[in-house]
Amino acid sequence: MSEKEDLAKQKAEAAAKAKAVALARKQAKEESAEKPEGETDMAKQKAEAAAKAKAAVLARKQAKEEAAEKPEGDMDIAKQKAAAAAKAKAAALARKQAKAESAEKPEGDMDIAKQKAAAAAKAKAAALARKQAKAESAEKPEGDMDIAKQKAAAAAKAKAAALARKQAKAESAEKPEGDMDIAKQKAAAAAKAKAAALARKQAKEEATEKPEGEMDAAKQKAAAAAKAKAAAAAKAKAVAAAKNRTAEKESNEVNTPSELSPNQLKLDQIVSAIESHVGQGALLEHYINRLSKDVPTLVANPDTYFSIAKFLRYDEQLNFSYLSELHGTDFESHMEIYVHLHSFKMNQSVALKVKLDRDSPVIPSLVPLWSGANWPECEAYDLLGINFYEHPDLKRILLGEDWKGYPLRKDYQPYDVEV
Repeated sequence: MSEKEDLAKQKAEAAAKAKAVALARKQAKEESAEKPEGETDMAKQKAEAAAKAKAAVLARKQAKEEAAEKPEGDMDIAKQKAAAAAKAKAAALARKQAKAESAEKPEGDMDIAKQKAAAAAKAKAAALARKQAKAESAEKPEGDMDIAKQKAAAAAKAKAAALARKQAKAESAEKPEGDMDIAKQKAAAAAKAKAAALARKQAKEEATEKPEGEMDAAKQKAAAAAKAKAAAAAKAKAVAAAKNRTAEKESNEVNTPSELSPNQLKLDQIVSAIESHVGQGALLEHYINRLSKDVPTLVANPDTYFSIAKFLRYDEQLNFSYLSELHGTDFESHMEIYVHLHSFKMNQSVALKVKLDRDSPVIPSLVPLWSGANWPECEAYDLLGINFYEHPDLKRILLGEDWKGYPLRKDYQPYDVEV
């Protein structure tokens, strides 16, 4: 067939196509003039659908006739051009139809129509991408197919992300502040779930590619990390529990009822004397211990512990000459020394306490003030590991010098489990 005949055929087909479109528009216009508004919309839609179907049939017929006359290389180019033209025409028609519908619909219907149009466009684009990828994969070798798959997946992911951002932006412009926050939270949760799923998928793919030795090493590292994390959490929980128990015990000790204790005046007298002679910051706190026969209790600063004890021992008005008890306690969060003193002159007892750092419990010895502190301090050293410096003969009195650890500590682990 000559070029003139081809040109004449194309012109005739174009004229027939234009004539059919004009006839369809004229017929639609005449029908819409005779019909009410609801039927007119229906007629428009039917006319547009008929015109679209007619144009598609004519385009396929023309493409088939051209394909019969062209060689294989020209056919591929023609197919691509026809596909691109059809895609552009369909997009333009969809935009035109959406615009026409949006002009006639209220705001609520427009939002639904936009969402439907967006979903349809997304589905159409995904189907076209899958079709194109399938067609390309049929022509490419295995190596190129993998690269093409990766590129297609990356492009699809980027396109979906861009579409999601655009849709979220459009929705946020129409929503109030409260709905925007909820939408942001949902989007963040969805993104997080998507990232987690992608990470699991990637880990699974990597695991299938790794040899058995590397997988075992990775498992061991993960198990070690999980174990370390659990141990740290357990330690933090234990310390918090110990602090709570200590606070509860101290609050129970301080628990002051509405009635005034008979020893309150004596406590005030002792505290006033200590602050006058030792210093205002010498005591951390003081209270009446209701759980121990209303004994006045003094909590000393570790730096002023020995000075307060010395003042209680040698002051002429106080004269606490008798040390009846000294022991140590492990509260897990700290160590504590408790000293019980008695004044025969005042006919009054008092408790002196001091809190120590558990990792390095060091405090001055009271043996220079009360010789009765000798063995109790050795016992606290033997069983708790509290170091009383300036003690004349600090040693283990219950366990041997080669004994490992301190049995009264809460975290004590026997060196020899069989003993």
